[in-house]
Formats: sequence, C-alpha cells, structure tokens
Amino acid sequence: MADLGIAPNNDGTVIRLTVPQLTGETRKEMAKKVGKMAEEVKVRIRNIRRDANDVVKKDDTMDEDVQKDAKEEIQKLTDKYIKKIDDMADAKEAEVMKV
Repeated sequence: MADLGIAPNNDGTVIRLTVPQLTGETRKEMAKKVGKMAEEVKVRIRNIRRDANDVVKKDDTMDEDVQKDAKEEIQKLTDKYIKKIDDMADAKEAEVMKV
C-alpha cells in the first residue's frame, strides 16, 4: 500500500523482501513524501487549534481576558508543534538525501 517498490518473494519457508537501491530520483521522491506527510500533520494541528478556539469562544463562563489568554496559549502551542514538525521533516529529508 505504501508503494515503496518492495516486492515480496515466498520460497515456501521464508518470505524475502527485495529492497531496490536508492537512486537520486527515489531519494527526491521520498523527500517529497516526507514533506507531504509533514504538511498533512500541520493541517491536522491547525484543525485542532480551530476546534480549541471554538470551544473557548463558546464558553460563557470565561470573561474576555481569560478567553484572549487561552487563545494566545493555544496559538503558542500550535506554533511550537508546527516548528517541531518542520524540524523533524527537515531532518528526515536531509537523512534521505544523504548518500
């Protein structure tokens, strides 16, 4: 399902996976997949931020200052984890591209 180009071979007792040699093109493709996966995770984080902000906005027990502080804290957490995802994606892309 991952479309990695790995074909399983079964000789009756052992299943062998033939892993193709990484070429420059394959490395670039894998780096693009890493970037795409990172972007998907960032979108999920932003959706969680939106949902959390909606909960804060609808909470009538909080006054405006508390709501503002809560939204700022939510934004700080969002920024923290988006940066963490970016750092991880950059590190993985560098690792994939290293020969």
